[in-house]
Amino acid sequence: MNPAIMTYGALGVAIVLEVIGTTFLQQSQQFTRALPTALMSICYLAAFYFLSIALRTMPVGIAYAIWSGLGIVLISVIGLVLFRQTLDLAAIIGLGLIIAGVLVVNLFSNSVSH
Repeated sequence: MNPAIMTYGALGVAIVLEVIGTTFLQQSQQFTRALPTALMSICYLAAFYFLSIALRTMPVGIAYAIWSGLGIVLISVIGLVLFRQTLDLAAIIGLGLIIAGVLVVNLFSNSVSH
């Protein structure tokens, strides 16, 4: 299989698991509910495992930029949909800039192997 697909696939799985883990973190109510706390821990451990796979071929700074950028955007959407947390115009503009930054890094940076 293509190494880029494996790298970005592992990073994508890591991001999704991190977002799921953060969702369970919200539901754990400061670690007072056992099941959401356990699921959060499992998701975070698995997320870091898949991130480590991506780091075999991707520079840590680039991987972390993608991980954190997309994680912020996805968890903001989940907060909006599941927890009815509102986003004001400044937050939406900021999230758009994060997406733009991730795109610039992936499309134009020589640090990312294509």
